[in-house]
Amino acid sequence: MRSAALLATLALLFAAVGCSGSAVVGASPQVVDTQAAVALLDDRDDLTIIDVRTPEEYASGHIVGAELVDVQAPGFEDRIAGFDPSGAYVIYCRVGNRSAVAAEIMDDLGFEEVYDAGGFDELASSGLPTSRS
Repeated sequence: MRSAALLATLALLFAAVGCSGSAVVGASPQVVDTQAAVALLDDRDDLTIIDVRTPEEYASGHIVGAELVDVQAPGFEDRIAGFDPSGAYVIYCRVGNRSAVAAEIMDDLGFEEVYDAGGFDELASSGLPTSRS
């Protein structure tokens, strides 16, 4: 009986954490919504912004200061491994799927502070400066 109660408690705990919409503080990667990403970028000068979309998507519009590192390109892991794993990073893609993949790769490589900010359109519409190149 006691085991059943413990299992039920653990199941509720995992369900609550899994549905919270945010990561555990201090864990990497952390999924942040647009408002939190903008606040991070406004408050901190030490963040590197990484756009993980294709070069064509990047050229059509990107967050000012973002570095392009296409997660779908051959050699992504080698290229991203060249960044400082103790640095702080905000990554985004078009809607959030590729940034989630990139964030997990960065986590596997030992990056300590990665914020997955999801999609470009939401970030751009939030007032962050954008550029075309």
